[in-house]
Amino acid sequence: MANLKGLAKDTAIYGLSSIVGRFLNYLLVPLYTHYMPKASGDYGVSTNMYAYTALIFVILTFGMETTLFRFANDEREQPETVFSTGFAVIASLAAVFLLLIFGFISPISAYLGYAAHPEYLLMMASVVALDALQALPFSYLRFLHRPIRFMSLKMLFIFLNIALNLIYFVLLGKTSVFYVFFINLLCTGFITFFFIPDLMRIHWHFDGNLLRRMLSYSWPILVLGVMGILNQVADKILFPVVYPDEAAANVELGVYGSCVKIAMIMAMITQAFRYAYEPIVFAKAKDADKNEYYALGMKYFLIFTLLAFLGVMGWLPLLRYMIGADYWEGLRVIPIVMVAEIMMGIYFNLSFWYKLIDKTIYGALFSLAGCIVLFAVNIWGIPRYSYMACAWGGVAGYGTAMLLSYIAQQRLNPFPYQLRSMAGYTAIAAAFYYLMTCIPEAWPVWQHLCLSSLLILAYVAIIYFDLIRRKAAG
Repeated sequence: MANLKGLAKDTAIYGLSSIVGRFLNYLLVPLYTHYMPKASGDYGVSTNMYAYTALIFVILTFGMETTLFRFANDEREQPETVFSTGFAVIASLAAVFLLLIFGFISPISAYLGYAAHPEYLLMMASVVALDALQALPFSYLRFLHRPIRFMSLKMLFIFLNIALNLIYFVLLGKTSVFYVFFINLLCTGFITFFFIPDLMRIHWHFDGNLLRRMLSYSWPILVLGVMGILNQVADKILFPVVYPDEAAANVELGVYGSCVKIAMIMAMITQAFRYAYEPIVFAKAKDADKNEYYALGMKYFLIFTLLAFLGVMGWLPLLRYMIGADYWEGLRVIPIVMVAEIMMGIYFNLSFWYKLIDKTIYGALFSLAGCIVLFAVNIWGIPRYSYMACAWGGVAGYGTAMLLSYIAQQRLNPFPYQLRSMAGYTAIAAAFYYLMTCIPEAWPVWQHLCLSSLLILAYVAIIYFDLIRRKAAG
């Protein structure tokens, strides 16, 4: 119970930084979609470039975030040595990456379709290298249970980023996508300096034998991470390549990318849960009741992600104003993308069974299978159905990985999931969502929001009384 209370406390703090941070960043979406109209294609360029950086970030961090928790919680290891060894890996990869980009910028930018703007690649390459260098210090803060420090640095970046965007876009009239990347570089570089005191306090020690064991553990996580991030960004990378109208590709991608931002509240919840849950999972690995604890965590995760789904869909008539009106044609992807995000969160929760027995190769295989399905759906569907294929490709990819992981777990390391209860909550949420879709579009926004809010409150009441009933039953 103490662990569950600790999980709730840390989730609240990490969730505050994640949810408030994402919400504040959402303020940039109407800014960008107003000052970068759909026809310019600039928002599509931004969507495409950030997809590449997300993939490269996973490669540069090389699975060392999860590896840090695994080895730092081992009583035979010194946490600072684990951190030092992992940081050396990331720093080396980041240095090699920057040398390659800066040394071969012309052919790389031409290959990616940015021959006229190599500066985009130079800036974003620097951003992702700095982000990778920050990744392990941020993870170490989580290991040390310092969520306030973690949240403070995350929020500082966000406020600085928003302030500079307002200055450049609104006051100075600098509305090109160039300034989106330039501001990101400034803010990321600024935050990096705040880690210097922390790094100076570390007793640095590199352990070659530990490195071999860490790499043996982390490389399947790297493959898992690459496959996982491809499930999130492959559609945005593939879209300009396979869409038949090259001139309109960035325009269509901009519509999709802007609407996906509204659906990303599910990613916020998953990320906040992961930040708090992952350190506790490895710390609890020795306890006799660990499987029951993990199963209960899965149930609560599903309950509250379904609540988030209903909240977004119920309030979509208001949330749509987050983006410019000329982007609204893509709003139909939101429920599909949110379902895909729920599947991703379930898959993340399922992943602990093989991480705890050091069989991370399973995760790599499941993610690879999901990624193959996603690529197939996107390559076949984008030329025919534009960005709708991207949305359904995410459902197909995550759904494949989720089902494969569950089937393997039940055979090799089963957890006592409360499937009947979870299915019941899912069915109730689906029924309430259907009722929301039946509300006439001609109704005023306030009437739509009132009725949707009543349905959301009904779902919350069902959760509350069910938990009370189960508690009373013992």
